[in-house]
Parts: sequence; structure tokens; C-alpha cells
Amino acid sequence: MNSLVLLIISIVCLLGGYIFYGRWLCKKWGVGEGDKETPAHRLEDGVDYVPAKAPVLMGHHFSSIAGAGPITGPISAAALGFGWLACVLWIVVGGIFVGGVHDFGALFASVRHDGKSIGEIISFNMSRRAKRLFLIFAYLTLILVVAAFASIVAGTFGSTDAGGAALAAAAADTNASVAMVSLLFIVIAVIFGFLVYRRNMPMGTSTIIGVAAIIAVMAVGMNFHPLYLSYHSWMLVIGFYIAIASVCPVWILLQPRDYLSSFLLYAMLAVALFAVIFAHPSLNSLPLIQSAESTTPVFPVLFTTIACGACSGFHSLVSSGTTSKQLDREKDAQPIAYGGMLLECVLAVLTVCAVAYAYAYNAANPDTALTGATAIFGGGIALMVDSVIPGSYTILNTLLVLTYSAFCLTSLDTATRLARFMFQEFWIDSTKGETPENVTGAKKILANSYVATLITVVLGITLGLNGYAKIWALFGSANQLLAALGLLAVAAWLGNVGRKRAMVVIPMFFMLCVTIASLCINTLSQYNVIRAGEADWGPYVQVIVGVLLIVLAVFLAIEGVITIAHPKSRTAEPDFNAAE
Repeated sequence: MNSLVLLIISIVCLLGGYIFYGRWLCKKWGVGEGDKETPAHRLEDGVDYVPAKAPVLMGHHFSSIAGAGPITGPISAAALGFGWLACVLWIVVGGIFVGGVHDFGALFASVRHDGKSIGEIISFNMSRRAKRLFLIFAYLTLILVVAAFASIVAGTFGSTDAGGAALAAAAADTNASVAMVSLLFIVIAVIFGFLVYRRNMPMGTSTIIGVAAIIAVMAVGMNFHPLYLSYHSWMLVIGFYIAIASVCPVWILLQPRDYLSSFLLYAMLAVALFAVIFAHPSLNSLPLIQSAESTTPVFPVLFTTIACGACSGFHSLVSSGTTSKQLDREKDAQPIAYGGMLLECVLAVLTVCAVAYAYAYNAANPDTALTGATAIFGGGIALMVDSVIPGSYTILNTLLVLTYSAFCLTSLDTATRLARFMFQEFWIDSTKGETPENVTGAKKILANSYVATLITVVLGITLGLNGYAKIWALFGSANQLLAALGLLAVAAWLGNVGRKRAMVVIPMFFMLCVTIASLCINTLSQYNVIRAGEADWGPYVQVIVGVLLIVLAVFLAIEGVITIAHPKSRTAEPDFNAAE
């Protein structure tokens, strides 16, 4: 099949889903009814609660949820031999009816709960015990995310000795260039935030200056990059950076950096679209359905392998953690959350096309084969464009690698801020009016934002330096369990306020089945490794954590079903805008 035909069909389906299903969700949930003031305005504090115009918030949200996920997921699924048809069906259908509902529902529910996290929504609509269990699980998952993304970024920035002296020198130059551009990018983001929020410069003017600055720092970084630090040194630098980024006001760094970062992502999407439109490669290098050599079960592994790009639990943490605290108007929730998810689906479909081209190239050029997610995506897209515009490969490949790195860094400091929120919320009881500011004693210390940040960063960086990869196999299942629990929280709330919830309950049960099945398969597999006597500490941890996650999923599912079957109240929304 021609990749251009596949792309057009996918975009038409996703656009139809946004227009028709997205609007239907707004109507059934009452999005924008009564023109209620959002928490960003009512609770504005200049740090976490800061209203942002829709384009700016879209930049933050899209940059945070996208990261490397919609690229690495389809590439991994292709490597497992699942076939492009199953991958694209899950991306498109899953994005419209599962992932989009999940992201949109989490954002809207959070806005109606004072911008609180999924954990607090569970506390208000289910029980405080369920909240504590969810927060423990979500926090530990985020620590794993911080460890993984810090390691990825440090590996992209740091010097290497792989492949001999000549190759090591070339890799070191590339990595130093990426590091320099990323650091300069942070500087221009801070300047952008100051100009917009403290000097009231018009957004259009600021955007033109910001985009021009991005081009300038890319030119500078590619020609001047004096920082040749080791992986270990970069891990420490990154730890220091995310500690600051987690507590500084969002208008200084998070909003402007993510807004400007989104232009890199839009540019990457534009380049990828151009590549597929004009090169329109065949998908014949990938099997239509699961290849005969593949022994991995499509269910449930496909649905945990392709997460970002179809449905990812991390998105609910972003929607209810940072995005809900910056939403300017309720009506912006659909384009930002639902639209952002579907735009990520487009990126995932483009990745499938890039994989097909890369696999065909590798078959014809085994000596220069593209290996690794970054090379397969960036190289595949750049080679497609180079076939249309000869001589463009090097600069486009560098641009795509830089963009990949920028979004890993974006997801990293967003995850750190979210983990900080989770840690603080664990120690307070919002149903009793407690806040980090009015609690006393040990709670006062543990709920302090600086203490929460320090503990989070130390745990994340330490794990990143000491073998997070040994337990990374758990992340796919843990991430999709987050998605199931996010949907569960939204379903419980919708039931309590008398709103339609079937569109949430059905995907919730599907994601629970996916998670529990995947955890059972992984736990059994690791147990067999232990029995064979070939295990270090990794399989032991995976077996123990896997069993605990299965128990957690079953417990919260039972409590959620009870809540859904017997709603607490249908008289008023648990909304801090109105008197209960």
C-alpha cells in the first residue's frame, strides 16, 4: 500500500473524530456551560496557576505529552513484527475513542476540581484510601520516567567512546552541538517569558522574535559547542536543572519553553508530511499483518507498546497536573486535550511511514543501515526528503535529532513537576480543606514544594545512574494502568454528577484488561528467568512490582465499579466554582 493513501485516510478519520465525536463529548459533559471561571483565574498564584492563551497552552501540552513516545512506540511495534495494519488501526481508532477521551476527560474533570490531580479526583469521588494507592503508584511511575528521560537526555548530550576514535569524535561533536542548542533554547525561553508576561509584548511579535531566535541558536550550536561533558556529569547537571524547573513559576520557563518547543515539533511534522506527500513510499517493507516470525501476542503487547500516539496514562497526569492549572477558558479544553491527542496520532502514523522507508533502505544498504529509534525516524524522514531534494539529508537529520532531544527534555521537567505535585498531595487531605500552606508539623515539611522536589530529583537521578533499564519493561504496563485509572476517575466523577459516562467506562475496562493481561505475561516471563538461575536483581523487582500492580488494578477496579454502580450524588457537581 502507498503510504500517502494511508496518511490521507488516517487524517480524514482523525479530523472527523475531532469534529463529530469531540463536539459530542463537549455536549454530553457540559463543557463550557455557564461560562465558568477556570482555576487558572480564580486561584492564580503566579507559580503553578497562571492563565495561558490557547496557542501557548497548546504548545506546553503538546510538547509535554508527545516527547519521544509517538516515535518510539510504532518503531518498537514494527520491530516486534505486528504489521502496519494493526498499528495504524490502534493509533487511529484508539486515539479517537480511547486516548482522546482519556486526555480530554482528565483535563475537564481536573478543571472542575480546582485544577487538582487525578489522585484528588479519586479522593473526592471514590475514597481517600484509593487516592493514596493511586498517588503512590503514579509517583513511582513518574520517578521511573524521570530516570529514563534524564538518562536519554544525558546520553544525547554526553561524550561517547563507542565505535572507535573517529566515530567517537564525530558522535561527541554531534552530542555537544545538541547540548549547546538545548541550553541556549532555555535561555531564549526565559527571555521570551519575560517579554510576554512582564513587558506585555504582543504575542505575535514575541513569536516572530522567538522563532528567529530558535533558528539563530541552532546555527550557533551547530558551529560552537565547547561543552564536552561525560554522561555522569550531564546527569548531575540535568538533575540541577529539573530541580529548578520544577518549582519556578510556569511563566518563566515552562510556558514559554514549551510554546517555542512546539514550533520545532510543528516543523518536524511539516517536514514529515512533505516527505510522505512527495516521496510517498510503499509500505511493502512491513508486513500487513503479524509476520510469521513474530511470536509476541498482539494482545495485549501492541496496546502497551504503542502508548503515546494512541493512549497513554502519562497524558492524564499532564492534563490534570499542569495544563488544567493554566487553562484560560473551558472551551479551550477540546482543542488542547482532544485535539492535541489526535495531532499526536498523526505523528505516530507518520512514524509508521518513516519506518517502512527506513526498513526498505536497510534492506538495500546493509552496510549503512539505520538502527535505533532516533536514526530510523530521523534518517527515514530525511532520506525521503533527500530523494526529492538532493543534498538535504544532513541538515534535516540534524534538525530531527535536535527536535527529538528537545522533547525528551520537555517531558523530563514536566514529569518532575508532576511528581512534585503528587508527593505534596499525598500528605494532605483536600476534603478537609488542607493545603500545603495551612498544614502543620511533619506534614508541613513533607508537603513543602522544595522538599518534594529535592526528594523526587534525588530518587530519579539516582535510579537513572544505577540501572533503571532493568525494570523499564514494567513501564508500558504501568503507563497503561495509569490510563485505566485516569478513565476510572473520570467515570466515577461523571456518574456522581449525573453525566453520560459510557464513552469513558468502555475504554476504561478495555485498558484494565490490557494492563492486567500484560502484567501477567511479563511477571510470568520474569519468574521463568529467575527459575532458570540467570537473574540479577531486575527480574526479582519486576515480579514483585508486577504482582503488586495486578493487586492494585483489581482493587481499584472493584472500588471504581462500586462507585459507578452507586453514585454518591446526582444533585450537584463537585465543582469549586459553585456552592455545594
